[in-house]
Amino acid sequence: MARYFLTTQRLGFRTWSEDDFDLAQGLWGDLKVTELIDARGRLSPDQVRERLQREIATQQAHGVQYWPIFLLAGGTCTARKCMCEHVGCCGLRPVPERPDVLELGFHIRSALWGQGYATEAARAVIRYAFDVLGVAGLFAGHHPRNEVSRRLLAKLGFQYTHDEFYPPTGLDHPSYFLPADSHVGAGLPRPY
Repeated sequence: MARYFLTTQRLGFRTWSEDDFDLAQGLWGDLKVTELIDARGRLSPDQVRERLQREIATQQAHGVQYWPIFLLAGGTCTARKCMCEHVGCCGLRPVPERPDVLELGFHIRSALWGQGYATEAARAVIRYAFDVLGVAGLFAGHHPRNEVSRRLLAKLGFQYTHDEFYPPTGLDHPSYFLPADSHVGAGLPRPY
């Protein structure tokens, strides 16, 4: 577990590395995962590699990324290799016009949908953003047809603010905000 900088009851978070291409391909190479986050649909191996590189670069430049998440049960992790099941990713990215606000996002492997992993991971990342990073608020958005993400953001306490153009899909996405002072008592148990 030394590889994880954040854990919940079931999940461990670490950063992406160059060695994670197979994990990234299993996630972003799945049409069910990418069809609502990228107009290109299923990403090619080169596009997945580019996505992985962007996540690594974001971590290096800003100290955040959409971190890979793993099941803690049934696997082992050492300093050299993680044998835990990859669930997907959940994390943060900068909002260029607001340095005190970060964007929350999550992508879960389609075979693991419906098991509460996105909720559990998002709650942990929200706590991390507010309690560790000290951000003023979190932004989030979703594809207009993604009803599951809409319900999850509402459950997490995000409030709809506007529709915003999202270049990867070419659509206006419903967008939400969660101020730092609202996460206390908002059903967000401490993940650690």
